[in-house]
Order: sequence, then C-alpha cells, then structure tokens
Amino acid sequence: MANEDPALIERAKRARRIVRNPGQYKVCLGCDSIVASKVSICPNCHSYRFEFDESFVVRQAQILSRRQQHSVVAEDLL
Repeated sequence: MANEDPALIERAKRARRIVRNPGQYKVCLGCDSIVASKVSICPNCHSYRFEFDESFVVRQAQILSRRQQHSVVAEDLL
C-alpha cells in the first residue's frame, strides 16, 4: 500500500461518492467525464450531451477510478 499512487486513491474516493449518489451526476458524452447533474455544459470539453442513466454513471465511475486521468480538465489550463 505504501507505493499506491495518491492520484488513484483520490479518484477512488470520488468514485465512491458518485456510486453512493449516482442521481446527482451525469456522464458527458463528449469526453466521458462525470459531472454534477446541475451543469448544462461540460466544464472540460464544453459538450452539452449527457447520459443520465444511474447505472451508466456508476459503471463510468468504476472505470475511471481504476485508471490514471487522461483528459485535460479546466484546472490544467490555469
């Protein structure tokens, strides 16, 4: 456990929050990011198409929690 990647640990924590409350999130169909259900435009890729199905959100959270981040997010551009 001492050599676990802190970024993966953080992603796993976020995934657990999402899995517990999938109705509060949706998956961007432009970049596969998980965003809050209240947003109307993805903050990462500016897409406006989303998947709201809770089982899809849970599946995506599980996938993303097991791999390194690949996408560029808004914080990376600051």
